[in-house]
Amino acid sequence: MSRSDQAHCRIEGTVAPGFESVRELYEYKMRTLAEKSTQLCVYYGGAKVVDLWGSVTGEADFTADSLVNVFSSGKSLEAIAIAALVDKGLIDYNARITEYWPEFGGNGKGELTVAELMRHEAGLPAFDRPLDPQDLLTENIKQNRVGQLIEGHAQSFRRGEGNRREYHAVTRGWIVNELFRRVDPAGRTIGEFLREDISQPLQADAIIGVKREELPRVKKVAPLGFWFQLRQSLIPKFLKRKMELNIFQVLAKILRLIPAVRKSTVRKAPPPYRGMKKIAYFSEPAIAMGETPSANTNANARGLAKIAAMMAAGGKWEGREYLGDAAWKAVHAEPLAGDMAFVTTSFTQGGVALFARTDKASRRIEKALNDGREGFYGWLGLGGSIFQWHPEWQIGFGYVPTSLHVLDMVNERGKSYQAEVLRCVANIRNSTAA
Repeated sequence: MSRSDQAHCRIEGTVAPGFESVRELYEYKMRTLAEKSTQLCVYYGGAKVVDLWGSVTGEADFTADSLVNVFSSGKSLEAIAIAALVDKGLIDYNARITEYWPEFGGNGKGELTVAELMRHEAGLPAFDRPLDPQDLLTENIKQNRVGQLIEGHAQSFRRGEGNRREYHAVTRGWIVNELFRRVDPAGRTIGEFLREDISQPLQADAIIGVKREELPRVKKVAPLGFWFQLRQSLIPKFLKRKMELNIFQVLAKILRLIPAVRKSTVRKAPPPYRGMKKIAYFSEPAIAMGETPSANTNANARGLAKIAAMMAAGGKWEGREYLGDAAWKAVHAEPLAGDMAFVTTSFTQGGVALFARTDKASRRIEKALNDGREGFYGWLGLGGSIFQWHPEWQIGFGYVPTSLHVLDMVNERGKSYQAEVLRCVANIRNSTAA
């Protein structure tokens, strides 16, 4: 897109007093980075303090209520779903999955625990054949079309001693969904649970399994081209390059990925879906209508931020309890550091990441992942989206873009908003204390 287009971008919404700098940063980035349409929403102390959306594509019908695929940001929703079963005493993170799903133990998987699955240590980061999108429709999931594949599947771990953690980018959600529906008293899928127990009562737009009549609300995502990103990374920041990263940062990330890819078990795996060739395939209606909790949640920033605000408030919102104290503590408990091939992460037993300040000895990639979002829990999505909460400071955060910056692997462009929000909240807390 041209700089002329960006100079006339449409930005709407409001910010509360004390958060004006967040709007200034949002406007600057919308006018300088390679954006199409984005949404940014933040809650603090139970109140919505940032509610912004904009477009530089002339997409007049893109609003704060538009739905966008947020990819792996949905992983935290599947974590909330399992936590809801923990809350009812129906599941235990330390229990073997076979206690709830005996057939899962086929091909040597009998000792795997729920917590290991949630920490991406299941040894099932990819399946040996792609799934038909039709099999992921809610009614077909209940016919065990996905479950039967998982039951007979063998585990595979990265080469090297102790390398159990490997990112289950798509498969964790499929496995968790099968576990969830077997334990849920009503036999619901995660998509049904999310709609009935979280999204509708909270009036928060976050959907796994879009209904046909909801499809017009879904806006397509589009990844930036690799060579475009590489060329832009050569431009100095003061000349307003359209990416956060410079050429040295981009090359460092690419070089770091090479040995990780060589050791990974997914290097020669087929695509997750039959017929998939590009990331844009996730925008197909057939994918949006199915349930892939780890990679095809369609949501907006308002919905994600509101759910995150509920989690930041201890699982309660406007007089309703969504998670009891014990379950809320359990989903955040026991963050365990582990090398996920390209970056070290700290996932809790409930399957959400804890972001903490790094020390001087930490690698640059760990600093990029953590510094600026210290104290947040949750995760992030391919190309940009962020769904996280900060219990100590009562912050719920949601950021949703349609332009995917795939080489920004830890979503630093969205993290800049988190860092500014933290700065604003720190100023407010300091002024109040004074």
